[in-house]
Amino acid sequence: MLIVTALYASLLALIVLWLSYNVVNFRRKKQVDLGDGGHDEGIRHIRAHQNTLEYVPIIIILMAVYEINNGLPLLLHISGIVLVIARIIYPLGLVAKKGASFGRFYGTLFTWLVLLTLIIVNLFKVISAWL
Repeated sequence: MLIVTALYASLLALIVLWLSYNVVNFRRKKQVDLGDGGHDEGIRHIRAHQNTLEYVPIIIILMAVYEINNGLPLLLHISGIVLVIARIIYPLGLVAKKGASFGRFYGTLFTWLVLLTLIIVNLFKVISAWL
């Protein structure tokens, strides 16, 4: 069973739902039928949502594969917690202002660190299975 992955996949799905709501709420408020309506705020809400959808699926797959292959639960929890925090602070930083921000920088950095960590530990699992 993929209990740890299920926990973080569910929490991340809630974040996706929150970001989706932000896009819908923006469009409703600005009466935009499709896209961003030429509003910078809309672009930032849409990109925050899309950015999460670009990273989260592959990370969840890597978490699931690592868990199936008897990876360390502590590493999965640390990865999941860090990713949840990263995926919360990233859109807050992106939507708050144009350009660089604390949330945008560290949200990206922590997402990349989780992704890289899971790539490495999965590759070690593969290599050790071959040897």
